[in-house]
Amino acid sequence: MAGHEHHHRFSLCFCDLMRLLWSLVMPCIYLSLLLTLVLLLLLLGLRLWLQSRRKSRQPPGGGPVVAFFHPYCNAGGGGERVLWCSLRALMNRYPNMSFVVYTGDKGVTGEQILEGARQRFSITLPRPVSFIFLHHRVLVEASSYPHFTLLGQSLGSMFLGWEALTSYVPDMYVDSMGYAFTLPLFRYLGGCKVASYVHYPTVSTDMLSVVRERNPRFNNADFISRNPLLSALKVVYYCCFALLYGLAGSCSDVIMVNSTWTLGHILALWRSPSYTSIVYPPCDVRAFLDVPLEEDDDVEEGWEELGRELSSEEGGGADRKCQSIVSVGQFRPEKDHQLQIRAFRKLLDRKGDCPGGRESLRLVLIGGCRNQEDEERVLMLRGLCQELGVSDYVDFKLNIPFEELKRELVNASIGLHTMWNEHFGIGVVECMAAGTIVLAHKSGGPKLDIVVPYEGRQTGFLADSEDSYAAAMEIILALSPPARLEMRRAARESVERFSDQEFETCFLSAMESLMSKLVQ
Repeated sequence: MAGHEHHHRFSLCFCDLMRLLWSLVMPCIYLSLLLTLVLLLLLLGLRLWLQSRRKSRQPPGGGPVVAFFHPYCNAGGGGERVLWCSLRALMNRYPNMSFVVYTGDKGVTGEQILEGARQRFSITLPRPVSFIFLHHRVLVEASSYPHFTLLGQSLGSMFLGWEALTSYVPDMYVDSMGYAFTLPLFRYLGGCKVASYVHYPTVSTDMLSVVRERNPRFNNADFISRNPLLSALKVVYYCCFALLYGLAGSCSDVIMVNSTWTLGHILALWRSPSYTSIVYPPCDVRAFLDVPLEEDDDVEEGWEELGRELSSEEGGGADRKCQSIVSVGQFRPEKDHQLQIRAFRKLLDRKGDCPGGRESLRLVLIGGCRNQEDEERVLMLRGLCQELGVSDYVDFKLNIPFEELKRELVNASIGLHTMWNEHFGIGVVECMAAGTIVLAHKSGGPKLDIVVPYEGRQTGFLADSEDSYAAAMEIILALSPPARLEMRRAARESVERFSDQEFETCFLSAMESLMSKLVQ
């Protein structure tokens, strides 16, 4: 009897609870509708306010305004070359338009930024460009987010994009650095036409495979790769982030990618094939074509002459007895400079102390430092050189002018590249144009687009481990002069498709449909 009474009381309590929950359903629905309406009205108000700001502004040149979002425009990497070549192409093609660059650089003026572009890339814009200096670039710094870095940087880019949008509302917005989460802001709140140039997908299926297979990488810490639960949680995190990234990227009216590898990932994530195209980034190949590749003796004389010419202002010519292995790339973790140093150490061990051995070799690491994090990474690499005992054979050259970069490539025996799944590889192209035999990572853009056979001839070498890099470097250094000359010729001829002129033609073609809507 007591049990029956207890069951009856429980049934009454349960029924009362259900009645209470049911009585709350309609109020919750009404509240949700009200909050949704308030949010929509708020977004509509923001859109109207931003459009009124655009109508009331005084454009620099009186016509439509195109704005590029490039928080690191004063850096010296391949992404910055894309920015300046894009601006130059659009300025020449559309003389009645005005141009703006959103930048987070501090301690420099617009004139100094343009002068840096001229020195590093030999690019001079035909007309002035206005700079909008943003104050919260730290929000997109990886160092600000020791955990959940992708999510943190993406949310930070939205706040930085909001600062840019409220500072100046353009007619067209171009994201030239890969901050996809800024695209919805400018399209739906700013009412802008939106285009994007993607150098590298923020998340990719390759990153998911690294986590699933529990491989330690620069973006997959050891303590995560060793723990199956943490690895599973990170896979879920990446999958959710990939979904949001795809939704944000699909807001773009025009999508340009820099390689076949990037195209495959962007099509899988953004799912917008009808307005996605490959636009190979511009590489200053013309600047290296003044070295004739004729008979081998003439080549050596030509290289020595050009090396002396480029070095004359610094008081000396190049030492041709020294065989330099040159790496060109920003000092970021994904560039894997550690692999270069360790492979070079193995090469030195192979060469030994015999005449023409290790004493004739040098590793030259050339790259740009964007911030303190990059500078600390250089210090770590110097420490690794000390640890491996190769400090006397390794030179670091940071943020050097273009003429010095050209001189180093002209005098190099090998152009070294070690980034896994490099989206493209401008440094690889520049090495090939300079007549330097390239040794690149067997993945990404170098494997699919650059170091590929040209008219049946080999254009370079590929490797993917310390041992394979060391072995390939030894093979290259031992090549006969005719074999080296033939490979140099094939490599140089193949890189014409990556010239500034080809980039401008393809870039303007991709942008034509969007730009025509502004000039109507």
